[in-house]
Amino acid sequence: MSVEVHLSGLERWPHLVPLAPDVRRAARAALATAAVSTGELSITFVADEEIGRLNREWLGHEGPTDVIAFALEGEELAGDIYIAPDTAGRNANALGIGPDEELLRLVVHGTLHILGHEHPDGEDRYEAPMFTLQEELLRGLTDG
Repeated sequence: MSVEVHLSGLERWPHLVPLAPDVRRAARAALATAAVSTGELSITFVADEEIGRLNREWLGHEGPTDVIAFALEGEELAGDIYIAPDTAGRNANALGIGPDEELLRLVVHGTLHILGHEHPDGEDRYEAPMFTLQEELLRGLTDG
């Protein structure tokens, strides 16, 4: 597969730097679910303030969120994923899971959105095919 996966912003969270290979592996696992042969995927880790701004400007929602994904138009796959590690950490704590697991879940989630997968809002999202695939991929990444 020749989809380039670019990472940026990890240096702002030094404890996440060792996770970089796993982040790329999570993105590639999600990419492998589609017939994608070429393209570029950018994954940027941002502060809550930055993702809050993106959330407001592009989605019309107030406050920070954990992940936002933008698929770019073109013949090849192209997309930008923004992840807020601090929000992800709070969510992981509330769910009683490790922050690394939650970050990998968000990478898979964002990548699936880039591939065109969607889910409903609210509690129904957890029963959506996208979430089933996301959790299946995550188990494959964390079970071995």
